[in-house]
Amino acid sequence: MKFLLILLLPLSLLAQNKYGLKTMKLAEYKESVARNPDNELINLEKFIPDVVLEIGYATTNNLTGEKVYNLPRAYARKPVAEALKKIQADLKRKGLGLKIFDGYRPYSATVKFYELFGDTTYVASPYKGSRHNRGCALDLTLINLKTGKELQMPTGWDSFTKEAWPSTPVADPTIRANRKLLIDTMEKFGFTVYESEWWHFDFVGWQKFEVLDIDFEELEND
Repeated sequence: MKFLLILLLPLSLLAQNKYGLKTMKLAEYKESVARNPDNELINLEKFIPDVVLEIGYATTNNLTGEKVYNLPRAYARKPVAEALKKIQADLKRKGLGLKIFDGYRPYSATVKFYELFGDTTYVASPYKGSRHNRGCALDLTLINLKTGKELQMPTGWDSFTKEAWPSTPVADPTIRANRKLLIDTMEKFGFTVYESEWWHFDFVGWQKFEVLDIDFEELEND
């Protein structure tokens, strides 16, 4: 029986890494934070005043139709979180704020999305991992702080349509202005918009952060 377990263990590990990408687990992550505090994943709800979370992957209201996360959380690396905090303060002067749909995403979720859809236009390749897996990407929109309502945008979040592209022309002047305000504000503080999703923003410098495969429960229980 012991011999059988020794044989099965490597096979199990290979199954977890079948796309050949090295991912960082909790122990390695903690070591990386000790070496460089910028590597820390920050709980955005606790860090940013008045930020609103609507974590679609903690519900069935997402592209998979399934609950992907057990906890409705949004995390981001420390420099990303600090930039978002500045954005929230900047928007507040206009009576606006951020609503976040997704932040850091465990690598296991990226694998799930790819195996369901296989189209890397809208889901990341598991061979490379996503900016979300590095804690350097956010899916978000703008809200009116007084009413709590989202500003009108070209599509809803997680729309697999050309209308979701930030380069697609928009006839409605209000929607066009809202999209521009969101993109301009995010860019001012160090983000770039993803070419297929008006709501997806990558932090400049994401390449220096490792791909993580740590569940929210592990982060909270650490």
